[in-house]
Amino acid sequence: MTTVRLPLFPLNSVLFPGLVLPLNIFEERYRAMMRELLKTPEDEPRRFAVVTIRDGHEVALSAPGMPDPTAVPERGAAAGFGADPLKAFHGIGCIADAATVRERADGTFEVLATGTTRVRLLSVDASGPFLTAELEELPEEPGDEAGALAEGVLRAFRQYQKRLAGARERSLTTGADLPDEPSVVSYLVAAAMMLDTPTKQRLLQAPDTASRLRDELKLLRSETAIIRSLPSLPASELTRGPTSLN
Repeated sequence: MTTVRLPLFPLNSVLFPGLVLPLNIFEERYRAMMRELLKTPEDEPRRFAVVTIRDGHEVALSAPGMPDPTAVPERGAAAGFGADPLKAFHGIGCIADAATVRERADGTFEVLATGTTRVRLLSVDASGPFLTAELEELPEEPGDEAGALAEGVLRAFRQYQKRLAGARERSLTTGADLPDEPSVVSYLVAAAMMLDTPTKQRLLQAPDTASRLRDELKLLRSETAIIRSLPSLPASELTRGPTSLN
């Protein structure tokens, strides 16, 4: 078992390997995390782990406000995540490599990171200025018939995009440049579909690529059928241009 200890960044969204994550850092605990990452030499990866919040708040209360105007602001690395932060997060997350960490004049940060490797959350340490975690890196196993499943998912995904484009009365400009490597397909489609966070988390923690693709194929067929019946949809960036991992 390969384990690693990294800074921990909880979010209300799911990060998949290969996908880009832009962040606007303003809370002090995450500013401290970025200042620590900047100590890493530029020729080495500046890594932190992203986990999805199961029970808690992405941004800690910093001033009295709704619904309780007398609420006492929470402080510290685990603010908003309860007495046992480990229970506040989903157990599978993703390592992020921060390619860009830019500090603004007001001390906030603009960060652009990319998901790299899935990890299992083993423990959380809240004793420092920001959360850190012990993590087990998870290999991506192909599973049975991943190649054939990826082809089916790509066909279904293109149909899904066409239905979205029709529902939004936009022209579709993507399709020809989608990847064909099964694991990349599985993560790209998981990130690009209009799904709720628990469903995306389920896809992230699938035991292998083939299992994820099978789940996605069912979801794509179901969602495409729904779009066909209910053409009035919220805005989707999928119909604005090519979907890209970059």
